[in-house]
Amino acid sequence: MPYVNIKITNEGVTKAQKAELVAGATELLQRVLNKNPATTVVVIDEVETDNWGIAGELVTERRKRGS
Repeated sequence: MPYVNIKITNEGVTKAQKAELVAGATELLQRVLNKNPATTVVVIDEVETDNWGIAGELVTERRKRGS
């Protein structure tokens, strides 16, 4: 039973986009590894930008600068 955990920043991802991520990850595992889609679990965690850092800096601050 594959378990996929997708972590993204909480910046307005729509329900339709999330559904596409779930379907795409499931299809990828089926196609590449021959995994059963019925037993594939996909979880999307949305993380606040204040709780996500890149290169020693919070994403919130990077977004303010346009990075």
